[in-house]
Amino acid sequence: MPLQLTGPRPAPIPLLRTAEVPHPERAIARGELARIRPGVYAPAEAWHDLAPWDRYLARVHAVTLGYPDAVFSHESAAALVGLPVFGDPMVVHVLQHPLGRSRLASGIRVHTHRGEREILEVGGLLVTGILDTAVDLARSRHRAIGLSVADAALRTDPSLRAAALREGNEQRISKRGRAVARWALTRANRLAETALESVSRAVIEWLGFPEATLQVSFRTSDGGHDRSDMLWEPASVAGECDGGIKYDGRLGPAQDVIARQRARDARLRRHVRTVVHWGWHDAVPAAPLRGILIGAGLHPEAPEDTAALFSLRRALTAPAAATHETKTDGRDRG
Repeated sequence: MPLQLTGPRPAPIPLLRTAEVPHPERAIARGELARIRPGVYAPAEAWHDLAPWDRYLARVHAVTLGYPDAVFSHESAAALVGLPVFGDPMVVHVLQHPLGRSRLASGIRVHTHRGEREILEVGGLLVTGILDTAVDLARSRHRAIGLSVADAALRTDPSLRAAALREGNEQRISKRGRAVARWALTRANRLAETALESVSRAVIEWLGFPEATLQVSFRTSDGGHDRSDMLWEPASVAGECDGGIKYDGRLGPAQDVIARQRARDARLRRHVRTVVHWGWHDAVPAAPLRGILIGAGLHPEAPEDTAALFSLRRALTAPAAATHETKTDGRDRG
């Protein structure tokens, strides 16, 4: 069944136009308002409290106020349909007719394109389709970011297949970025449930460790099941990717979350030798994750790709860089 999107992700804060704000410059000087883009403002405190990815979503919505017929692409389409966005990319991306001219002005990057693009109407806004958005970002962004978006595209659209992503890349008229995109699109896997899991998959490969099996379930004594993000069965090691929202109160008091995690780890250790956890601060620098995996008894089987790991650190300057998500089983996906 084709994907049916009920609507875009809403703006995370109120957005005000110049006509709605008397003397906006005075309000900005008093610290009451923040200018999001020319002619669009937001309450300053709410703006500064936003996470980077939500700040970017607000920027995209600010552009929709002035350009309601724009076709949003790249990170802007990703933000509107709920695919991962890393940090605040700042620039809003839109498509234009192939005979137009690519340009960057007032925080808007206009892309021209050749060939077909699927355009979706989502709650009155126009965005590139899930497949095209994933291919665009795999072609133009760091390989780990491309993998994260490709994994999320497969999760978002149950009818989409990894083979279709690869075919979409190969069928593009332009060769620009085609070879780069192949790395991510050949590894895309809907079983990777979070951006952190996707980035971790890339880092683990570039560190030379063997590939893990994703989302392995273990039966519990009460007839339920526990699922491990990653499993290295030969070494009897389970790996858990812990995002930022686990301890910020949204899933309950931190001490309760920790207690539940310890109980779950104890159940998992009935099936595996050890359980290890890591987060963004371990995966992006790579060295901490290397130490965690070696400490668990895993050993690299291939040479380290130092260049890929270095470029990842430059691409993800903020460790907690991806959108927050909630796992289908209630576990943290942030």
